[in-house]
Amino acid sequence: MYLETIHVLSQEMENVRSIDICKKMNFSKPSVSRAMKNLKNDGYIDIDENGYITLKEKGKKIAEKIYERHKILTAGFIKIGVSPETAEEDACRIEHVISDETFEVIKSHIK
Repeated sequence: MYLETIHVLSQEMENVRSIDICKKMNFSKPSVSRAMKNLKNDGYIDIDENGYITLKEKGKKIAEKIYERHKILTAGFIKIGVSPETAEEDACRIEHVISDETFEVIKSHIK
């Protein structure tokens, strides 16, 4: 979820900081700080001297995959009559566990 949030925020603003992630996800500063440290250590993000966070290639790849799933699933659920709020919430939960095979089939039916 953190990588996807960084991806979304980077489309909305020039520079993403931990505090922006806290606000977007409604998570505490210590939780986000720990997660950013782990993501940096694992090579998913960079954090510069000003605290600006950017996705590295492997982080960006994952973020884009999850975000695509989120958008497609949300749109599909809305298309079949689910309320936008519920569609958004359900897509958020499903996007992380759905198999590539199932997602590709759903994606082909929605498009």
